[in-house]
Amino acid sequence: MSDDKSTADPKPKKKGGFIKAALFGLVLLGAGGGGTYAAFASGMIGQPAEKAEDLKPKLVLKGAKDPFHYTVDGKDKDKIEIVHGAGGSKYRTAYYNFDDEFTSNLAGGAALIQISVAASTHHDGRVLMWMHEHETALRSRILVELASTEEAELMGVSGKEQLQVRLAAAINEVLEEREGFGGVANVYFRSLIIQ
Repeated sequence: MSDDKSTADPKPKKKGGFIKAALFGLVLLGAGGGGTYAAFASGMIGQPAEKAEDLKPKLVLKGAKDPFHYTVDGKDKDKIEIVHGAGGSKYRTAYYNFDDEFTSNLAGGAALIQISVAASTHHDGRVLMWMHEHETALRSRILVELASTEEAELMGVSGKEQLQVRLAAAINEVLEEREGFGGVANVYFRSLIIQ
C-alpha cells in the first residue's frame, strides 16, 4: 500500500506564482515612480507655491524716500528737506486734510457739530492717494459716525478722544472695503464746534 502512494502521480504544483506576484509589484512600483517623476517634472507637485507679491502699503522710516509719494494739491512739499527729530516713532507721519468741514446733527437732541479733520498714516503715499480717491465714501462714513454721537459724549476730553478713535476706525473700514488696506493711524481735529 505504501508503494501505491509513492507511485501515484501527485497533482502538479503551479510554478511561478510568487514570481508573477513579485513582477506585478515591480510593475506597479515602476508606474508609481514614473507618475511621481512626471508630476515633479511638470511642476504639479514639489514646487513651492509662488509667493504672491505683497502689494500692501509699506511703513516708511523717517528720512526715507516714499516710493509712492503723493500730494493732493500738486505742490511738492519735499522740496524743503524735513529734518526729523530723534524721538517719537521711527516711522514718518504723513497727513491727509479733508478739504471741507463736516456738519451734522448729534444723536438724541437738537445739538449740532461742525468739525474739520485730518488723518495721519505711517505708510507710503498709497494710503493718502486712496483717501483722496474715496473721499466721498469717507465723508459719508464720517457723517454717519457724527450723527450717531450723543452730545453728552463730547463734553469731556475723553469723549472727543473716543470720537477720534471711532473716526479712524471708520476711515480704515472704508479703505479696507475698497482697497484691501486701511493704514490710518489717527484722526485729528483741525476745528471742533458743538452748538
